[in-house]
Amino acid sequence: IRDAHSPALLVTAGLNDPRVPYWEPAKWVARLREKNKSKKPMLLRTDMSSGHFAASDRYRLMAERSIEFAFVVDQLECRELLN
Repeated sequence: IRDAHSPALLVTAGLNDPRVPYWEPAKWVARLREKNKSKKPMLLRTDMSSGHFAASDRYRLMAERSIEFAFVVDQLECRELLN
């Protein structure tokens, strides 16, 4: 990781992920934030109850996707789509 103007990021992690421990995305985002020269957000969202493949319940999955879509809409500055 080097000094750069990074894009906006929404990094997701699962506390119970057997493949990628929760601290790996946290460390990665922390290093990116240190080296980032842009003002764009670098967000980390850790789901405290799911693992590697996100939620298995369809309503929780829809809630997770809505957070991702809201982030994209915000970054594209298309907030009128949310009204």
